Amino acid sequence: MPVRTALDALTLRPTVFLRSAWPWRSLLYLSGGALLGFGTILVVIALVLVGAVLSIVVIGLAAYVATVLCGVAVARMERRRMRLVDFDELPDPHRPAPRAGLRAWLRLRLREQATWRELGYAMMSAGLLCWMDSLVVAGVVWIPAATLGAPFYMVYEPLGARLLLGLAGIPLTVVLAWPVTAWAGARAAMARAILAPRAHDADEKLIEVTRSRARLVDAFEVERRRIERDLHDGAQQRLVALSIQLGMARLELPPDSPATGPVAAAHDLAKQALTELRQLIRGVHPKVLTDRGLAAAAGDAASSAPLPVELDFALSARLPVALEATAYFVIAEALTNVTKHSGASRAWVSGRLDQGRLIVEIRDDGCGGADPSAGTGLVGLADRVAVVDGTVALASPPGGPTVLRAEIPLPPEEGETSYAGEKVSAPRHSARPSPRDSDDAGVST
Repeated sequence: MPVRTALDALTLRPTVFLRSAWPWRSLLYLSGGALLGFGTILVVIALVLVGAVLSIVVIGLAAYVATVLCGVAVARMERRRMRLVDFDELPDPHRPAPRAGLRAWLRLRLREQATWRELGYAMMSAGLLCWMDSLVVAGVVWIPAATLGAPFYMVYEPLGARLLLGLAGIPLTVVLAWPVTAWAGARAAMARAILAPRAHDADEKLIEVTRSRARLVDAFEVERRRIERDLHDGAQQRLVALSIQLGMARLELPPDSPATGPVAAAHDLAKQALTELRQLIRGVHPKVLTDRGLAAAAGDAASSAPLPVELDFALSARLPVALEATAYFVIAEALTNVTKHSGASRAWVSGRLDQGRLIVEIRDDGCGGADPSAGTGLVGLADRVAVVDGTVALASPPGGPTVLRAEIPLPPEEGETSYAGEKVSAPRHSARPSPRDSDDAGVST
């Protein structure tokens, strides 16, 4: 296992540790800490004096603000210095300013808790840690110099005593590598504990990311509905008219006419293109979902399945658009997997509201053994549900049955649009066959 910190380096074998750069890196880290601490003392004293002298003007207030923000600069330097004794980079807890300019940056920094933690660390570094670093560094420098240099400056002592003291300095100097590295590692661990990002540092950022993600989801759904509407009201209606015209022309032609075959083939191709277009529209955003809601859209998806599907929906209100669309595509993808992979003879789909969450379950009596990593679309399905803060659970033991359960929370800020006061409940029945939308009439002429 590679050594990541100075404290980890202490576990190395003595010969390996002494040959490594860790003692020297630790000594350099502590020396820099002493200089940083003393420099902070001088800067803070200067800013306080300037603020006191110029307190009657705006410049004095700026000096006090700079005193508070000096912790940000100290923490930034400390994060860079820590790379000497800790290979794991310490993340910056600060968020970028929402707007350009000094005022926006100052307002954000003064409101962040990380700024005040860094100020506390700067004061502790200047008031305590830099002095301890200085003592350690001074001891490491003075003890070897005093012992190894004894034969040269203790001229009035016997030569034997001077040589003995100089020789004793060699193991003493070697032993100092361990306490120096230990204090450097402890010092860096203390700095990491104080300066590391906290969960609440990212709260506002996560809130903004969540809001941005919700806006993207809404924008995607609006675009999907626009594409569906354009296809439904444009290309599909033209194909319907074309199919009807070809059907009428087919009826008008005599059976022995040479044009009968090509017209019949064109009629069949038009019906096939219309069927494929309807499947495409249903995959983009089914019109029945927009007009009648999740329960009706689930029934429409179930009617397309090549096996009987029983529905059990109990929804008392229309749900938010993004939530309904997500639940629908969960059902559609699950039924596709049932058809392709499960070998089931029947499936069940249910949906209900429970404690502010929409719960959708899809079950089948197939062979089980569903594997999300096998390319069945379950990973993408889970990602789609995660976008609206939902979760997906799968139970599929070998031999079946398979149960897919999706739970999606209702956004509390969005009210529910009622189904005209009626409770929507699809009865438990086989959903095959099922009538299509009204614009299907007359297409199969």
